[in-house]
Amino acid sequence: MKAVWAAAMAMAATIGVASGAEARISGPYQSGNLSIFLIHAEPMPGGGAAGAYLTLDGALAGGLAAVYETGDVNELQVENKSKDRTLFIQAGDIVKGGRQDRVLSVDLILPPGSGKTAITAFCVEQGRWSARAGESAQQFASAEKSLAGKDLKLAAKSARSQTEVWSAVAETQAKLAASVGEEVASLASPTSLQLSLENKTLTEAIGKHKAALADLAESNPDASGYVYAINGKISGGDLYASPALFRKLWPRLLEASVTEAVAEAADGAAGSGAAADDVAAFLAAMDGAASTAQELPAGVTLVSRETEKAAAFETRSAAAEGWLHRSYIVK
Repeated sequence: MKAVWAAAMAMAATIGVASGAEARISGPYQSGNLSIFLIHAEPMPGGGAAGAYLTLDGALAGGLAAVYETGDVNELQVENKSKDRTLFIQAGDIVKGGRQDRVLSVDLILPPGSGKTAITAFCVEQGRWSARAGESAQQFASAEKSLAGKDLKLAAKSARSQTEVWSAVAETQAKLAASVGEEVASLASPTSLQLSLENKTLTEAIGKHKAALADLAESNPDASGYVYAINGKISGGDLYASPALFRKLWPRLLEASVTEAVAEAADGAAGSGAAADDVAAFLAAMDGAASTAQELPAGVTLVSRETEKAAAFETRSAAAEGWLHRSYIVK
């Protein structure tokens, strides 16, 4: 594997490493047309506590969180039921059930016993407005999948357009079908992105690449995030204040990246293309772009940066003692 050490002060400015600390980018770690670059950095202040955060998928499965239907397509309610652990909800989490499957469009950090808290969402399933068989119309049962693909992420997080989300879902379904050689839309709800991502043939195609890269986070315990490239071009990435939180989220981050790579397999040949130096330059350019801030519920601040080429989103919270998560999406 290749590794490049970035100048310590330059990387400190771009990825928030404490002054004087070294940061490096390793990779590419390759599987098919997907290249992964790991970002190795010291934890941010408060990062140790962040490593103990609950994630939405695990909290829902364990009965420690709930996501409630409101009857408003673009707003749901979330609740941290834990008595002693903070809940981290990541933008791009798809919640299954309710009256329509939704994707949550912003990060939230909810304290123990938070009560019901509003969160913005977009529908990733057109038409249905009642419970599916065996599901509740009032609550969402799981959050096991994440948005995959630049267009989907940009539609939900940057444009914040329901029409663009629906269009991107349909395009993603078409690309995945072309890649795996069969329809991935479910007869139970053809427009549901969630059900398409559960398609058996697609799951098998994704599994081959996941297996090759699954151990990256565990085998690199100082890694705090990653950037990925598809068909040789940088597509996006995520960076966290805590290596432990990154390891916890890595399986779903990897699955979303592999799913995007499968969807784009027909558009380019396998190969690394992008290099670690390109990743360092990309991060520096985005973190230096002009920013705007939006106050969210539960004391969370969303800092957005956007250029003609990419968008970046930073989640800040007093509970996290600074920033907790940075997400990058190339246009």
